[in-house]
Amino acid sequence: MIPLPLPPKVIHKNLPTGKQGKIAVFEIEGLYPGYGVTIGNALRRVLLSSLQGAAITEVKIKGVPHEFSTIPGVLEDGIMLLLNLKNLRFKIHEGDLYKIELKAKGDKEVKGSDFKLPSQVELVTPDTHIATITDKKTELIVEIQIQKGIGYEPKDQRKAPLESKGVLLAATKKPEIGAIAMDAIFTPIRNVNFQVENMRVGDRTDFDKLSLEIETDGTITPEESFFEACDILIKHFNIIFEGKAGKEAGKPSEQAGKTSEKAETDAMQINVEDLKLTGRTLNALLKNNIKTVGGIVKKTEKALSELEGMGDKAISEIRRKIKKLGLEIKSEE
Repeated sequence: MIPLPLPPKVIHKNLPTGKQGKIAVFEIEGLYPGYGVTIGNALRRVLLSSLQGAAITEVKIKGVPHEFSTIPGVLEDGIMLLLNLKNLRFKIHEGDLYKIELKAKGDKEVKGSDFKLPSQVELVTPDTHIATITDKKTELIVEIQIQKGIGYEPKDQRKAPLESKGVLLAATKKPEIGAIAMDAIFTPIRNVNFQVENMRVGDRTDFDKLSLEIETDGTITPEESFFEACDILIKHFNIIFEGKAGKEAGKPSEQAGKTSEKAETDAMQINVEDLKLTGRTLNALLKNNIKTVGGIVKKTEKALSELEGMGDKAISEIRRKIKKLGLEIKSEE
């Protein structure tokens, strides 16, 4: 049997302000040779592609018909403003879709904290630079649509969802005039790296030690993402395993019942000589014409005690032997 690894150790790095709590290293020791790369690669792929997050999927800028336009009174053009908006990271606590708005006027720097957020939405990067207004009379109005999703989704593969108070509906509609669709990076994982080293286990020095470094965007902790990825893999393997078991063996309860009945039938046919009883007990059974285990269990404990040559010690010995076969002597008729 392939030995199982030790539980993972979590190591938090000393990081500068802004990245604290976003990066952690998970060390898994005692992996069988080759399993370091197998497990590390599987976890990395799931972490980068299969965790749920929130991202901006649509943007409307007042007075800007498309992303290639310049914005009067604003230093950044449409492209730069959209790139800045992509750096915003949101966490949706309830619901699937929200539209939020930013209004800023006057000569100032516009940041993520200028958005008006409902209580169900949290912005984890409020200091993100959005734009710089250079004219005191200019008013910048930006409306963005935030949506839950998994992994990465290009705008060409996504239909615009209908909005209903933060709830994502199944029906779809065409994008509104002036709305700019955006490629969405939903995944909350920024980067994943893993390294495999040799380690000693007993007399062997070729076992694997896996070090998995996870960096998140702050909407989820590295620990949460690590165990969520493990859970996704476990659920997928369980589905595959259950499908195989169901196909080959039928329903588990029916198969278990059939196996139990067969084992009991086989045990009943065992000769008493094969029970390795003491000579006195064996002779007592044979003298009373009891030649199989089935013949023993058909009688009650009282009936056995009344047989010639059968004492309390003999009954106790018989009870121990047939208990190992999953059977027992009846106490009453």
